[in-house]
Amino acid sequence: MILWRMLPKDISGLHRRMVRLKNAYIIKCESVEKNADGSIKHINCTYFPESKSGHDTSGIKVKSVIHWVDAKTAIDAQVNLYDRLFTVEAPDAQEGDFKDYVNKNSLKIMSHAKVEPALLNARKDERYQFLRLGYFIQDKYSTKEKLIFNRSVTLKDDWVKEQKKNKK
Repeated sequence: MILWRMLPKDISGLHRRMVRLKNAYIIKCESVEKNADGSIKHINCTYFPESKSGHDTSGIKVKSVIHWVDAKTAIDAQVNLYDRLFTVEAPDAQEGDFKDYVNKNSLKIMSHAKVEPALLNARKDERYQFLRLGYFIQDKYSTKEKLIFNRSVTLKDDWVKEQKKNKK
């Protein structure tokens, strides 16, 4: 299943660049229309019909891929992104109180994520992979009216990289 990541308010990195839409075409962002509050209303793009995934004959090279869901059929869900509870590997081996090492960013809640409509039929005992984010399980409080998914495992473990960065 694909999880939609909202575009950042500043999409200048996308403007005039070419990117691939996962399982679709290469597009080039031509312009962005915004609402009065600055939020994105509409993105105008050119697509290259010869660049369809699996049958690409365009020869165009892109540096990034955008994972997406169809806005017309996507449904809302809350997605809870859990990370490590502590900022160090062994908080009990550190000086001071172990609570000093609690990761204040161990939970990020995405309240208005967009997901594939097939997840309306998700079973609470099944695991689902959300592209590039990890494996998820449906929360015990999830309902058809308010879908909630909890990340159980990330796809990429940044622990070693984070530890090296902290030692510098």
